[in-house]
Amino acid sequence: MRDNASQACTCFAYGNGRGYDHRMTEAARTWMDGDMKGAGVGARAGGTGAGAGAVTSTRDIARAAVRARLVEVALDLFRREGFDQVTVNKVSAAAGVSRSTFLRYFASKEDAILLAFDTQDEQAADAVRSWPPAEDEWAALRHAMRLNLGPFRQAPEDVLPLARLLEETPALAAGRREKQVRWRDALARALAERAGEPASAVPPVRTLVRAAAAVECLNIAVEQWTRSEGRADLDALLDRAFEALRGE
Repeated sequence: MRDNASQACTCFAYGNGRGYDHRMTEAARTWMDGDMKGAGVGARAGGTGAGAGAVTSTRDIARAAVRARLVEVALDLFRREGFDQVTVNKVSAAAGVSRSTFLRYFASKEDAILLAFDTQDEQAADAVRSWPPAEDEWAALRHAMRLNLGPFRQAPEDVLPLARLLEETPALAAGRREKQVRWRDALARALAERAGEPASAVPPVRTLVRAAAAVECLNIAVEQWTRSEGRADLDALLDRAFEALRGE
């Protein structure tokens, strides 16, 4: 049975604190074995009958379960042995899958941790767009950054190992920064939309600077929280970062 830290870290990396259903385990085995029993031959071949939607759903659940299991195993190994000492082959073997199966889900061992950041840019941008128009841009950005703190609030002692891993591993820290450039650009476009500015592939400098500052406020707050061993109030740290930014 996996420990609480592994479970919380998996939730943090995949699903922003929502976790995954343990009932997926059998579906995961089925998917890995390539045996969709009871699915219906016509649907497996791409049929359009009533069974086709069920197969798609089962397949999606199975893929999500395999992905979550690989993240869980990778995190456990990284925590116990150190990121640099763990290879893709070692993660694959520990998870009971082949190297090629692992690489169907993740391009590298770094991706097993960092891929989750790929979906958070548009989530944050949507939060900015949905924030009341009467509120100023900084309030909208602070709201968007707060959405990333859910897992920290739910199980801080369990998320802390992942936060340490992201901070202390140069490859992961660099990868996170690279992915957060997408957050900056998405947030900047959302700010421009709020201001009624023309849509553009390249966001205005004004909104890019504000978006970059907001992301850095989040990074600094999480960094300070991690260095406090999870004892500091993360929401308060984020508030103080934004207050400092605005000279309050």
